[in-house]
Amino acid sequence: MSSVIDSSVVHARASTFQGRERWVQLALGVVCMMAISSPQYVWALFTKPLLGQVGGSLATLQVTFSILIVLQTFFSPFQGWLVDRFGPRLLLSIGAVMTGLSWVLSAGASTDMQLYLSYGVLGGIGTGVIYVGVVGLMVRWFPRQRGLAVGVVAAGYGFGAIATTFPISSSLASSGFAHTVTVFGALIGAVGLIAAQGIRRPPAELPAPAAPASAQAPGASPAQMLRTPVFWLMFLMMTMMSTSGLMVISQMGAFAKDFGIASTLVWGMAALPLALTIDRFANGLTRPFFGWLSDRIGRENAMGLAFGLEGLAMAAWLALHNDPLLFALLSGVVFFGWGEIFSLFPSTLTDTFGTRHATTNYGILYMAQGIGSILGGPIAAMIHHASGSWVPVFGIMIALDLAAALLALFVLKGARSRYLARDAARV
Repeated sequence: MSSVIDSSVVHARASTFQGRERWVQLALGVVCMMAISSPQYVWALFTKPLLGQVGGSLATLQVTFSILIVLQTFFSPFQGWLVDRFGPRLLLSIGAVMTGLSWVLSAGASTDMQLYLSYGVLGGIGTGVIYVGVVGLMVRWFPRQRGLAVGVVAAGYGFGAIATTFPISSSLASSGFAHTVTVFGALIGAVGLIAAQGIRRPPAELPAPAAPASAQAPGASPAQMLRTPVFWLMFLMMTMMSTSGLMVISQMGAFAKDFGIASTLVWGMAALPLALTIDRFANGLTRPFFGWLSDRIGRENAMGLAFGLEGLAMAAWLALHNDPLLFALLSGVVFFGWGEIFSLFPSTLTDTFGTRHATTNYGILYMAQGIGSILGGPIAAMIHHASGSWVPVFGIMIALDLAAALLALFVLKGARSRYLARDAARV
């Protein structure tokens, strides 16, 4: 009897410790994500000064952004494997240093190639290691609240640039590009490095909290996952949604200038940095919100609601683009309908294919973000250049959003149900 009581006490203490520890890990993951968010989300502020610094065309310059996202995403399966092999603290530390160094080195870039190698290559690899590593850890630390936990750390990535958008905009105006990226590069690198020192895997010896059977299942290997139609459907949908969102992120400075409202004052602030700040709040808030909502109403239902919202908001945005106030406010609605892809897709993927290979499996799906960066970055810029208008670009993005919403509700839901039923029958 005494041994049974002692065992129960030990189990309870271990469960309590693990419960507290997972929230510490969540907080550290958020800080790491916030540290690496600026290279992607303040890029629109850099396009104008960089055109003056390195010359060339907007389409050529946007290749830098595409390299950043492509390397952040296409290397993610390998990056996930590295995190599993060598541990999260070491790899996330290296990622933070690479991210900060990418900005410091880009300060001296005088050619497109130098910018590609510094801002693009170093930044893409560094941010990718941290992003995939943190998300892969959170789906393991929080088996019962997977949507919420992934949404919270993904919100860190969305919210992080809130703290830097106006300071960077002000610094660019007063001190120029080189000084700005040197100072802020050192800052984001140091913050990420410090936070990474406390990151670790869930301890295998501690009891896991009660979780649904699907969350406890070993799950499919990457090779098994790649042979399923349901994975490729998710990959297609994430590519479609990434394309529309990254078009806005990469081109927002350009089309705000073409619309003639980039510097127009709204509430005493220039419309473009105001819109970018609103976007950061919306982009951060939507991730835990729709993650939490999907835990309750189902992943596909949440997808249909969010993706449809972005498509309708983009249509209204285009129709009302001449009003600087509505431009800023509607940009927030667009991002509220987009940013949740980074909580809904990893949660849906892990629900479907299990936790054993969750980091690597999500790394493969995350490659869709890289494809979206190509379609939403330089190709969107080329479409605009060829047509002389942003209307065709917006039309394509609106169609992608609405098509993805319909696929979630009427195709993905049934495909996942059939796959899970077959998987349960095999067990």
